[in-house]
Amino acid sequence: MSDRAGHRGAGAGTHAAAIETLFQEAREFPPPPNFAAQANISHPAIYDQASADPEAWWAAEAARLDWYRLWDTILDWDPPFARWFVGGQLNVSVNCLDRHVNAGGGDKIAYYWEGEPGDRKTLTYNDLYTEVNKAANALKELGVRRGDRVAIYMPMIPELPIAMLACARIGAPHTVVFGGFSAEALADRINDSQAKLVITADGGYRRGKASGLKVNVDEAVARTPSVEHVLVVRRTEQDVTMQDGRDLWWHDLVPPQLDWCEPERMESEDMLYLLYTSGTTAKPKGILHTTGGYLTGVASTHRNVFDIKPDDVYWAAADIGWVTGHSYIVYGPLANHTTGLIYEGTPDFPDPSRWWDIIERYGVTILYTAPTAIRAHMKWGPQHAEQHDLSSLRLLGAVGEPINPEAWIWYHEHIGGGRCPIVDTWWQTETGGIMISPLPGLTVTKPGSAAKPLPGVFADVVDDRGEPVPLGEGGYLVLTRPWPSMLRGIYGDPERYKTTYWSKFPGLYFPGDGARRDEDGDYWLMGRVDDVMNVSGHRLSTTEIESALVDDKRVAEAAVVGRADDVTGEAICCFVILKSHVEPSPALGEELRQHVAHKIGPIARPRQLMFTPDLPKTRSGKIMRRLLRDIATGRQLGDTTTLADAGVVESIRDATRAATDDE
Repeated sequence: MSDRAGHRGAGAGTHAAAIETLFQEAREFPPPPNFAAQANISHPAIYDQASADPEAWWAAEAARLDWYRLWDTILDWDPPFARWFVGGQLNVSVNCLDRHVNAGGGDKIAYYWEGEPGDRKTLTYNDLYTEVNKAANALKELGVRRGDRVAIYMPMIPELPIAMLACARIGAPHTVVFGGFSAEALADRINDSQAKLVITADGGYRRGKASGLKVNVDEAVARTPSVEHVLVVRRTEQDVTMQDGRDLWWHDLVPPQLDWCEPERMESEDMLYLLYTSGTTAKPKGILHTTGGYLTGVASTHRNVFDIKPDDVYWAAADIGWVTGHSYIVYGPLANHTTGLIYEGTPDFPDPSRWWDIIERYGVTILYTAPTAIRAHMKWGPQHAEQHDLSSLRLLGAVGEPINPEAWIWYHEHIGGGRCPIVDTWWQTETGGIMISPLPGLTVTKPGSAAKPLPGVFADVVDDRGEPVPLGEGGYLVLTRPWPSMLRGIYGDPERYKTTYWSKFPGLYFPGDGARRDEDGDYWLMGRVDDVMNVSGHRLSTTEIESALVDDKRVAEAAVVGRADDVTGEAICCFVILKSHVEPSPALGEELRQHVAHKIGPIARPRQLMFTPDLPKTRSGKIMRRLLRDIATGRQLGDTTTLADAGVVESIRDATRAATDDE
């Protein structure tokens, strides 16, 4: 393993780079021999096999599922609209439950569940099968039929995946709305999907307190005329208003139902779910995922990326309200007959050792989480993990945003004990499943790199004209061929689908991210292109500057934004969280600015550096950089309703008064 190669200039192409790449990472980690020896995929020929005939590759992956009727056509591609496994019929809940139970695997644990207060529950595949069938019959009793949409707004409790699978069983597409969203956001999603039923809970637990959900549903449903009933799980025992004729308790309706519900035979291209993601306009985008291609994609990527074995205890530490939860807590793991773990609360309640306590208790073998969570644990310190036996872990994963190299190294050393491969995965709500990732038994990993597109996935990095850029240069990430789990459109708005994803580079899917490929062809994600700053004519990635800051051992986390500047076009503004034992000072601020200049180059020296106790984040852990831009420029703040802690904005405003400024 080598250390950093130091900074160098932008790639030596003959044209200006679309995004300049300056920060370099040269350390490499080959798969441990004992891991590679037992890996599901350990031979590089798999890439060539998938490239030679992608449709045959994906058809073989689809054939691992149970189909009522096999497809007539593998792929019908009318750009930008794709249909996969056309003519095939299957049911997602049957593939996640019935086939395992019928094969004698019903006694295997499907989920360990732990509530934030410490209550626990274990569900076998038999248990989950019974509960899903009863819930499906309850939905039918409420008048939900094939094709009707169901909105789900719940905490991280077992009834959430049960409700999703019940919808899938009867062919009613679900739209799960993250429990941290406001009543207004919930109403928007219900109205756009025209949901007939809302499934919710009285509330959930967060940081030791019961937070209400039913109260938000009541406010939302007052302006959603499509809703006929609200089904409510009792979780916190808090007082809620139940409207006669509309609202029903889960514990009254579901348990008496029959424990068998005939599954619907769904067409491969029938809608499985809608998941709403924010857009550049006020109206959220309803990302539409269908049945056969989606399940093929998430089952295949879950099995291959995480090297799933029959005895694994797999924990995706995400919220089911986001796509990571859909694909890698519910559908992918259950399709692969995996034992999973669901935790209701936050990683630091009652203290920062909670996650490590959970891993030790259940013998977790695979942990999949977000870089922002890793950096939070870096800030709290490794002593919390050191108090627990984490030797059961054999593989680590990262998801949600590019992981900076120092967080990667910390994760590898302090959580993985230096023995666990790390799969740093790139994908998004729209792709449905992982697109770019190491294969842990095969890939030589590099801290901060997502490695290569998975077998059957085709990507490139292009310039403003849509032409591939040379290795080493930055540009725009694109996907060049359709894939089974891809979104089928934006619900009710095909023109917006074409404009949003396919108009910048005709014939290429543009996810909105910047990237570069190194000399080995490995991909390095550089964040959203709208997070690229133009400093004196240089297009610089915020991700690279953040990585340079966190490279300093005193820094736990950093966020970088640009603000308008009359001279340079944009000035670099940094918000820095220090590790708990480090005191902020003007001298330290100057040292960090010099550190960035040394690691990247003088052009990247921050104009302003602010120490802050926290960053504005959603409850999924995403940093809300638009709010940081508002603070940096003195603008009125935008919407803060999805923040995990709205009070953090004021603490950052206070920090700006003590900013280290280079002006």
